[in-house]
Amino acid sequence: MFHLTKAFSGFSVNNLEKAKEFYQGILGIEVTEGSMGILKLHIAGATPIIIYPKPDHTPATFTILNFPVDNVEEAVTELSKKGIIFEQYQGQLQTDEKGIFHGGGPKIAWFKDPSGNILSVLEETTN
Repeated sequence: MFHLTKAFSGFSVNNLEKAKEFYQGILGIEVTEGSMGILKLHIAGATPIIIYPKPDHTPATFTILNFPVDNVEEAVTELSKKGIIFEQYQGQLQTDEKGIFHGGGPKIAWFKDPSGNILSVLEETTN
């Protein structure tokens, strides 16, 4: 019987070189170059995520990658030191001056990659 038991994710960027510099150099993720002009992000314990070039790339309007961390405040501080600018939201997703959302659910902070795709760091809670 046919079963879909494995999958991988992918997203587009408008500049592979800038994407590699960002994901590997700033975020510290292992990045390898694959065939057909793609990059592979090697996330611990996961199937690699592919990044592919798209000249008419339009950034995702939703979060494409969530990075679980033990402490969002520390992650935001460290990433800010590396030049990451966190998004500021008003209304239902009101963030504080650092860009951290504290209302209901895990603490989370959103930022963008060089192609404008939305990423986040979110605090994992142990229950």
